[in-house]
Amino acid sequence: MRDAYHEELDSINDGLVEMAMLTGSAIGRATTALLDADLQLAESVISGDERIDGLQRDLEDKAIALLARQQPVATDLRVVVTSLRMSADLERSGDLAQHLAKLARMRFPEASIPADLHRTILEMGQLAQRLMAQAAEVLITKDVDAALQLEQDDDRMDELHRAVFQHLLDDRWKHGVETAVDVTLVGRYYERFADHAVSVARRMVYLVTGEHADELLRDPPVAP
Repeated sequence: MRDAYHEELDSINDGLVEMAMLTGSAIGRATTALLDADLQLAESVISGDERIDGLQRDLEDKAIALLARQQPVATDLRVVVTSLRMSADLERSGDLAQHLAKLARMRFPEASIPADLHRTILEMGQLAQRLMAQAAEVLITKDVDAALQLEQDDDRMDELHRAVFQHLLDDRWKHGVETAVDVTLVGRYYERFADHAVSVARRMVYLVTGEHADELLRDPPVAP
């Protein structure tokens, strides 16, 4: 009976890993769709979001059933509740990738991103995909140090987000208001996607240690 219980807990984590992998793939494909005006790829991201939503619903059903039947306490309860929160982060990440794909579809056959911003947006997309891949790895390994590192790696996304705004505010901007709005949204989507990847890692720290990431990242007190 106890073995079956832990198999259910493992199944919930497996679902989180699959969601993270799917959202990472989605953000990568959405980036290509944006930059290359690839309608077919955009459509695959849009339709693929149903799979991510379905995984979240399955995970919630499993978690609620487990809470009702097993009434877990202490560490196991923390696992279930934290997993539900992580699934919400991952579902929102999938939505953000879908938003990017929908923007690519809306502007087709034109590319959504001006050529002078391709390099920055490409880096944002690659970084977002890498951060989510790291989050998936953390879900598998339960490595607290790797989870904490993810937060530091996110600093680069913040730098890129600021660079996008600086580009928009430059007097040499010549692509019009509509494109400026598109680029503003795109930058925000990537920044929020990265935040959700970091959130998953932070929640894993809490799941493993019972302490919040902020507490572990604080500088240790200086010895008198």
